[in-house]
Amino acid sequence: MTRRATFSAAGYAAARPTYPASLFKTVLAYHNAQSPKGSLLDLGCGHGLIAREMSPHFGQVVGLDTSAGMIKQASSMTDDPKVTFRQGGAEDLSFLPDQSVDMAVAGQSAHWFDYSRAWPELCRVVKPGGSLAFWGYKDNILVGHARANKILDEFCYADGHVAPGLEGMKAYWEQPGRNRVRNLLREVEPAAAQWRDVKRILCDVRDAGEVPDAETAWMRRRVSLGELEAYVRTFSAFQGWRDAHPEARGRAAGGQGDVADMLMDRIVDSEPRWRAMGEAWRDAEAETVWGTYILLARRR
Repeated sequence: MTRRATFSAAGYAAARPTYPASLFKTVLAYHNAQSPKGSLLDLGCGHGLIAREMSPHFGQVVGLDTSAGMIKQASSMTDDPKVTFRQGGAEDLSFLPDQSVDMAVAGQSAHWFDYSRAWPELCRVVKPGGSLAFWGYKDNILVGHARANKILDEFCYADGHVAPGLEGMKAYWEQPGRNRVRNLLREVEPAAAQWRDVKRILCDVRDAGEVPDAETAWMRRRVSLGELEAYVRTFSAFQGWRDAHPEARGRAAGGQGDVADMLMDRIVDSEPRWRAMGEAWRDAEAETVWGTYILLARRR
């Protein structure tokens, strides 16, 4: 969804976490389709992951994203003839007839919507009895690594400088979207007059050694520190920071280091075992878990 000048759709597709089978099972069980003949609308489709995963359960799938780069990336990764992608947003679904959508989904994009415009459009296009599923994730923690988590939080959200002469990323998060997703979309409420059977599944993880069970904490996996670094570089706040500091070139580009390089230096230094690995620190692994939400509703 980001429009940052330095944004890479291919890099985003490669570094962002994927969704587990349990997530799609939960969403489809709520939808309770009897046969794969209905239509799916994937809002903020990004590189098309959700459209591809859910297409076997629908007769027609349309993925929508405001980013032309994302639409190009999604199209290049999909060869299913019943899946199409087009540029646009949830606020204008005029290309769709009334009551033409069996299910509308939004994965890690619903926090960007202008709901004063999106709700009327969704109410218009989703069929009576059709369903809606929004889900997403906020900041991740490294399980059992409190010092590393504190450093990651500071670099992302602390005011001012996070090191001498180094501004953090806080000012570059796109709002109000970031605050919405950090609050697990709690303030987004389907109107009772149009939607029924509203259900929320929340996992609000923080810096804790204990993690909820796998069903609740459905977005968790082991990652290497190299994968964590690549993930940080997909943050919209990192893209904004880099646009604002073009002189701070990353080490991979031959520079002295950018905010992501400095962040990883601090994280590696926070654990003696990681520090002892020297140049091989990117191979170190840790379990990570994201705070997540699933919002489900059915059209009256």
